[in-house]
Amino acid sequence: MEQRLANIPCGYIAVNEQYRIVEVNETFLQWTDYSKQALMNQHIEKLFTSSNKLIFHSYFYPNMLHYKHVDELFIHVRGENGETIPCLVNAIEQDIEGTTYIDMVFMPMKKRIDYEREVRQTKLLLEQAYAKKEVAYEQLQHIYEKIELKQAQLVEMNKQLVEISNTDNLTGIANRRYFQGQLTRHVESFRNQGQAFSLLIIDIDYFKHVNDTYGHPVGDLVLAQLGLILKTLAREQDTVARFGGEEFVLLLGETDEMDAIEIAQQLNKTVEETIWPTIGRLTVSIGCTTFKADDTEGSVFEHADEALYESKRNGRNRTTQYEAMR
Repeated sequence: MEQRLANIPCGYIAVNEQYRIVEVNETFLQWTDYSKQALMNQHIEKLFTSSNKLIFHSYFYPNMLHYKHVDELFIHVRGENGETIPCLVNAIEQDIEGTTYIDMVFMPMKKRIDYEREVRQTKLLLEQAYAKKEVAYEQLQHIYEKIELKQAQLVEMNKQLVEISNTDNLTGIANRRYFQGQLTRHVESFRNQGQAFSLLIIDIDYFKHVNDTYGHPVGDLVLAQLGLILKTLAREQDTVARFGGEEFVLLLGETDEMDAIEIAQQLNKTVEETIWPTIGRLTVSIGCTTFKADDTEGSVFEHADEALYESKRNGRNRTTQYEAMR
């Protein structure tokens, strides 16, 4: 597990195809008081009570089977001491070097539930005050203010939950989950309105050499700086995200083949001309494709990925357009 995942402000568990735990971060262990040894290779259902196992069977497994992901499942996790922790669970199935894993992120909901309980209790007090007609105007005003404060806190907490679930922790740009949702939206817009869009997959050349030579902290700075460059170059209709490792994606809204290749080549030039702290110079390889009528979410990504590897085979620091390969 990458070090930065160990203490992110959410629990993280990875399971294999048999739903046995293969990775767990420190945050989750601290919440639940389990040791890492107590959870490794255990079935994920070890963490749930009988009633929550039923929820898991009726919702989680069917969604993973049919859709390969689960969004915002509310469930209680049982800690080592028997205490249950209410959580929202997001999960996605990924294939890494031929092995299937399911990544699960747990967001604790206790504070939010407590806030909602306080809001309901405060509203009940207000109703009782109206019924008895014994509450002075100043007291009513105070209750109103308290309700507004609690509601504002709930709004802020919801906003933070959305930002955490959609943002890459290292670079501050969108993550793979958010990118996938935007890709779906672009495909629907193409089907319904004929709105063209293109996809770039950007991979840092010789990034392993950067990590091996200068260390992972410098490598993390390089990833963060590239994320900033992409965010700066992106237009209002574009979506930039970190897909994983040293790989980034750029969804180009309202963009045909000609404009897409120009944008990609300009990105090559910008990265090459940038002075990178410590390492000096850096380049990227790019795969470019434009969505067609017979494409799907899967095929458009495969086409861009195929074009990326063609750029790698031809010497790197270049853009290859999938349409030009055929």
